[in-house]
Amino acid sequence: MADYYAVLGISRGASDDEIKRSYRKLAMQYHPDRNNGSKDAEEQFKTITEAYDVLRDPDKRALFDRYGEAGLRGASGGGMPHVDLADALNIFMRDFGGFGGLGDLFGGRGGPATRTGADIKLAADLTLSEVAQGVEKTFAVKLLDTCDACSGSGAEPGTKPHKCPTCQGTGEVRRAQRSFFGQFVSVAGCPTCAGEGTVVSSPCKKCRGDGRVRVERAVTVRIPPGVATGQYMTLRAQGNVGSRGAGRGDVIVIFQVAEDPRFERDGEDLYTEVFVSYTQLVFGAEVQVPAVGGPPVNLRVAAGTQSGHIFDVRGRGLPRVNASGAGDLHVRIQLWTPEEMTPREEALLQQLAEVESKPSQTRAKGFWRKMKEALRA
Repeated sequence: MADYYAVLGISRGASDDEIKRSYRKLAMQYHPDRNNGSKDAEEQFKTITEAYDVLRDPDKRALFDRYGEAGLRGASGGGMPHVDLADALNIFMRDFGGFGGLGDLFGGRGGPATRTGADIKLAADLTLSEVAQGVEKTFAVKLLDTCDACSGSGAEPGTKPHKCPTCQGTGEVRRAQRSFFGQFVSVAGCPTCAGEGTVVSSPCKKCRGDGRVRVERAVTVRIPPGVATGQYMTLRAQGNVGSRGAGRGDVIVIFQVAEDPRFERDGEDLYTEVFVSYTQLVFGAEVQVPAVGGPPVNLRVAAGTQSGHIFDVRGRGLPRVNASGAGDLHVRIQLWTPEEMTPREEALLQQLAEVESKPSQTRAKGFWRKMKEALRA
């Protein structure tokens, strides 16, 4: 299992600033543009960017700290959230592309800014039964989509954007300053075109030059079995489109699983309690136990079973998210004591009290350990 903290060379308690500093230092070292296209450097650059992308996000970092890669697999709704080279470069430029002289460090020239559209977050409310089976849900989402009048250019039909006269299409302006220590070059987004490299002299009337209009779309999500509250699924490039033809953001679906009064959940395992009568404990009985994702479980309680005994039903818990197998169902048998009785029941119990065997006044050795284990369960 990859240790993202070790990848970035930081401690598990590192602050956000420490994470950013460490990543930037390593990214500058292994950036492909500074290593003549070395495949080893490229792989290292992707690995450190993947670690940074997880640890910079509070939700992802919390899942990684608690569950490791298993939590991230569940969160991404598939495999591990690996980044390819394009993703890694976008993440690097998104967070550090504004530093002065960055293009000069890499021996290249900056270009127009590419602003991906904003992500959209959705809350998916699930029942435990839906978690057991997996479910498909459709959401009505209001988002920004490409303007059909100008095809996203922002220019009135019949016209087109033209190169920004201030930055000559690069999307950035450079200012040289001389000081006692020499010449410094600062790079900033172009104030005329807002970093896009083009300007629109005749804005589209429908979108007012933005290249986007607000629409409502149906987003269908196939949620795998076994997910838990706080985990999420990322639908790549299904969110808001960026201004004037920029790429789409993501749709992030966050799961919220409602509590089921019949069960307590611990990962893939479920715990429940079934009440039985005194005679059922004495003579034995077959009882029905509620289950999710299938019919009730018929459980055979052997004669002489003690109240509080826990039965383990293998494989009748919840599925493991994005993996084979399922957790277990743990059933605790509890003696049911009636609050009211009929006269006949009371008379029979009085007779039983006169002749029944008396229980031991002490517990067997090790009872406290077993009790603590039962309480933890």
